Amino acid sequence: MVQKIIGLAIRNRITVLLLTAGLFAFGIYSVRKNPIDAIPDLSENQVIVFTEWMGRSPQVIEDQVTYPLVSNLQGIPKVKNIRGSSMFGMSFVYVIFEDDADIYWARTRVMERLNFAQRLLPQGITPTLGPDGTGVGHIFWYHLEAPKMDLGEQRALQDWYIKFALQTVPGVAEIASFGGFEKQYQLVLDPVKLQYYNISLMDVMNKVKANNNDVGGRKFEMADMAYIIRGLGYIKNKEDVENIALTNYNGIPVRVKDIGSVQMGGDLRLGIFDVDGKGEVVGGIVVMRYGENANTVIRAVKEKMKEVEKGLPEGVTFQTSYDRSTLIGAAIDNITWKLIEEMIAVSLIVILFLFHWRSALSIIIQIPITIAISFILLNAFGLSSNIMSLTGLALSIMVIVDNGIIMAENSYRNLAAWQDKNQPAK
Repeated sequence: MVQKIIGLAIRNRITVLLLTAGLFAFGIYSVRKNPIDAIPDLSENQVIVFTEWMGRSPQVIEDQVTYPLVSNLQGIPKVKNIRGSSMFGMSFVYVIFEDDADIYWARTRVMERLNFAQRLLPQGITPTLGPDGTGVGHIFWYHLEAPKMDLGEQRALQDWYIKFALQTVPGVAEIASFGGFEKQYQLVLDPVKLQYYNISLMDVMNKVKANNNDVGGRKFEMADMAYIIRGLGYIKNKEDVENIALTNYNGIPVRVKDIGSVQMGGDLRLGIFDVDGKGEVVGGIVVMRYGENANTVIRAVKEKMKEVEKGLPEGVTFQTSYDRSTLIGAAIDNITWKLIEEMIAVSLIVILFLFHWRSALSIIIQIPITIAISFILLNAFGLSSNIMSLTGLALSIMVIVDNGIIMAENSYRNLAAWQDKNQPAK
């Protein structure tokens, strides 16, 4: 069989050369299209459902949120397992799908089932889907260098300007903020005054929520002019909160400032982010979307950061905390140098033992062609270029080289034997 294939290739050299050139060109195209990453994605094909119900204990979260969601998410096609986790004020449900399930098809199926499960949850509780990223999607971390701003101002800048700008980069699933203080209005109420005016905490919360709102009216016509009536009610400062009326006492309105005080503060923090032991900083984590090219996304994020930096306050700059592209570049450089080293070593060995440059050239040509064709298969099976796959290619080069040397040496041995056999005796 092998002899027939070799004979067929020899008789159709032009066809074989054209086919090889076509495969090599397609391989080069596949190299450019293949996603590049440093770490192989071995995470499960999962969809995360996150539900927040602040102030509730883990047991209450488990009974009223996690259990109803897990029960109603059962039966979705191609689901392998469903895992639930409850903690203080938060519920996480992990829906694990089979490996051949499309991630966006899976997210659609989960969302359809959540629409049905919504009626079983407490009023005002809405489950949401996590970002469409993987377990190795944290490709880039950055923090702000802002010596003239406090942590609260830095976090506000991150949440309301930088985050929204970087989320527009193609391939980015989410920008997760970390560090600093999330600003909030805090009402410090006097329980004695609440009891005196017969006001409950829920009354205060509902009144404040209702007063932080804009309302629309109808059109008003006057003197051939039409005016749109609307009521402006959004809170702009803490004085607006203090003047919100809660009830009346003997015809006199009772305001928030009559039963307590209002202050600006930070939300409850469960940790801090410190850089090199020099103090706290504020920054963000770039989460890559499923199936994207990590190197391309990081490059696009860096370009966007240059644009965003122009609009930052004076003295505020970006600092890189973690950049996976350095590891990706090191992996690519390693395979490139290995290729060059292998080609040089093969050339020297073949020329040294066979004294024939054409034999060395035939073996060297096999290396880039074989590697280019390997990327065609990587794309066909949906695999990325990472440390594992590139290391496998580097190791396979030795096998390619060994086979080429053996075939070349065997050919010369057989030719020498044929010449000795057919050479006329002297």
